[in-house]
Amino acid sequence: MNTEWGPWARSLWAGAAAAILGSCANPKAPGAAMPQWSADSTTVRLAAGPQYARSTVWNFFFGKHYRSVWATPVTVPVLSLATAVPGGLVPLQAGGSYQSHTLRLCAPDGREYVLRSVDKDMSAALSPGWKRNLLRGLLKDQTSATQPFGAYPAACLAEAAGVLHANPRLVFVGQDAGLGKFKASYANALYLFEERPDGDQSGVASFGHAPRVVNSAHMLAALRRWPSAHVPARAFLRARLLDMLVGDWSRREDQWRWAAFPQAGRRAFRPVPRDRDQAFFLFDDGLVTRLVSWFAPKYQTFRATIRLENVDGLTTTARALDRTLLTSLSANDFREVADSVRASLSDAVLAQAFNSGPAEMRASLAAKFVPMLRSRREQLPAVAQQYYALLNKQAWLIGTDQAERFILSEVGGSLRVQLLARRPGRSDSLVVDRTFNRKITPQLDLYGLGGDDVFELRGALPQGIAVRLYDGGGRNQVITASGATPGNVTWYTGPGERIIAHPAGVQVEADPDHELTANGRAWLHRYNLGD
Repeated sequence: MNTEWGPWARSLWAGAAAAILGSCANPKAPGAAMPQWSADSTTVRLAAGPQYARSTVWNFFFGKHYRSVWATPVTVPVLSLATAVPGGLVPLQAGGSYQSHTLRLCAPDGREYVLRSVDKDMSAALSPGWKRNLLRGLLKDQTSATQPFGAYPAACLAEAAGVLHANPRLVFVGQDAGLGKFKASYANALYLFEERPDGDQSGVASFGHAPRVVNSAHMLAALRRWPSAHVPARAFLRARLLDMLVGDWSRREDQWRWAAFPQAGRRAFRPVPRDRDQAFFLFDDGLVTRLVSWFAPKYQTFRATIRLENVDGLTTTARALDRTLLTSLSANDFREVADSVRASLSDAVLAQAFNSGPAEMRASLAAKFVPMLRSRREQLPAVAQQYYALLNKQAWLIGTDQAERFILSEVGGSLRVQLLARRPGRSDSLVVDRTFNRKITPQLDLYGLGGDDVFELRGALPQGIAVRLYDGGGRNQVITASGATPGNVTWYTGPGERIIAHPAGVQVEADPDHELTANGRAWLHRYNLGD
């Protein structure tokens, strides 16, 4: 959870903290988890977070959440770094993004693994200062809004839906000598142990046997550098629909990895979602947390019904990424992919998803979540159409740092846009061909970025769509064919750019965001790439 709340919501939270902490700061709750070791020391029995058990008063204000799940003791295998894989594991680097406590591990064959703490600290999202000091306890307590064992069913559902994924295992790490200098910070805790999605994963089926897995910064830079690099849009949409199915609202760019596959002169990047910390999120069942969710709608509570008006909040953290990667898909594409995902998640698959994880929790979690997932599955087509309409209210079509040609024309009252890679001495290569309906898309933004780009306006363009051309760097042209009536088209030029010819009917203005549109490197600043 980060702190992108409005000022009023932040004041409300701080005020509630000041008013309530005096009576609720010291509820009767167990202390730190104390593992009960099996006779052979291969397993332990402990609760993931007994400290989240709170008083009735506290729960009224800040929610019951999944406190009972966190407080239920479960049996967990003990991970020994010396025997976890052939040759053992050696710790490399401590880390963590926003909330998680992570440790990278390396095997003798060079493959890497990661330990991700089951318990989180949401206060890590706050900058040091008085706000963190005041709110640290409350935000740490709100870890109880997350389902501690949600990664297991999410991975099973991903497998059935054809989405690449890691294979998490719940483990306990004790006073393992192999931790070395990391022992003080990482011993005696529960972790999810899984393959680290990075580098050569040709031996891992759930990563598609990819010869290379990269982070979002690498993928996005490649897309802007070469027209031949692409993300299969339908594969990414499948992953996003799975996010919505399990209610995972935290899908910022650093929550993704990308399996890279060379394909006859092209390179495809298939999505690998990771860190399912927010799947099955339960937040608005307390007085204060419900008020906060009104002012920060991205904190979506998992329910049997996905209200269409909540799709915006549920998907907001990945909005820039979605607009980048899903523009090539039509409404019919969204419909077909949603139907396919729905068909892949049969009742048997949903039930099977809860057959992993701690044995003590399987039956109760399945009884709670399987009926809700059945209901949400049936809503996927409607949710997909809602999201298509939402994304296309302001659609993006982005070029690269190579030379491109954008051709705009009218087809049946709609706006057709063709994006082609310019190839001197050869025919231009079609990259994207999309038609935008003016009833759905009131604004279309075209970004040329670097390279010498041409924007060609043909015929009478339809009214009702405001087209904004950002030419970026390079020597760029906007051309209107003889007799063309561009309609509502604005050409945004870079500072000091000399316009060779002013096209008739096109408004020309200085680009107010040239620091973001000049080239592919500048464009990357639109994304959250702090991974």
